[in-house]
Amino acid sequence: MPPAPTTTLRQQRLGAELRKLRERAGLTSTAAARLLGAPQARISNIEAGRYAVSGDRVRTLARNYGCSDEAYVDALAGMTGARKRGWWEEYRDSLPSGLLDLAELEHHATALRVAVTVHMPGLLQTSEHARATMREAVPPLRPYEIEHRVSYRVKRQAILFEGTPTPYTAIVHEAALHMGFGGPDVARAQLRLLLEMGEQPTITVLVLPFGETGFPAAGQPITYATGPVPQLDTVVLDTDHGCEFLDAEAQLNRYRSVVERMESRALPEPKSRDVIHRIAQAL
Repeated sequence: MPPAPTTTLRQQRLGAELRKLRERAGLTSTAAARLLGAPQARISNIEAGRYAVSGDRVRTLARNYGCSDEAYVDALAGMTGARKRGWWEEYRDSLPSGLLDLAELEHHATALRVAVTVHMPGLLQTSEHARATMREAVPPLRPYEIEHRVSYRVKRQAILFEGTPTPYTAIVHEAALHMGFGGPDVARAQLRLLLEMGEQPTITVLVLPFGETGFPAAGQPITYATGPVPQLDTVVLDTDHGCEFLDAEAQLNRYRSVVERMESRALPEPKSRDVIHRIAQAL
């Protein structure tokens, strides 16, 4: 297969995992290429995500590297094949690549947990709330750029409803419920949407109240995307300079613990709904 014209986050992750396996086996890329019967450049391109590989080729590499974790190898093989265009590709020329990577990650995740402190979870936002927050971007976005991003954010929500909905847990700090982006009408509609979304069987909305004495996060929005096996989980941090994707074992362990601690300190669903309803009524 020829090198891919563009490299997606998923392809990069597959290549990175294959590189980890090779390095754990103590093999150089030259030695790995010799075992595969291919030029060294082929291994380098595969590990950089520039060269598409088949599931059989991944299994051969894993066998050469002495990996006996069948579930892990099966999951890696499932990440291969011909490059398929997801709906997010239509935004390739109008949005930063990190946003497209986020949509691709959400599409393939087996479950999502999100923890936010100021903004509403992206997949639970009304279009008016999203538009109001994007007007606050620095540097300012042009009107057409805002509309591109709003339509993209709304399309991302499809994973919560279409086909087999992705299980989704949102841990929302009470501060976010009071922000009031867009004015009272927009804020009220946003809170009502949170309540409606929380009624879906695969969506859980939990509130971390002001009265909680501990706060185990740094403040930035966190998305913990569960993969088909724990080794393929991914953390996404929403920063001022864009999405930051983390997948090192130590990073996964840290943020898994952070999200779990936040979830344990949040109010149960019925009490969370009461808080959201009370704030909406006060607007």
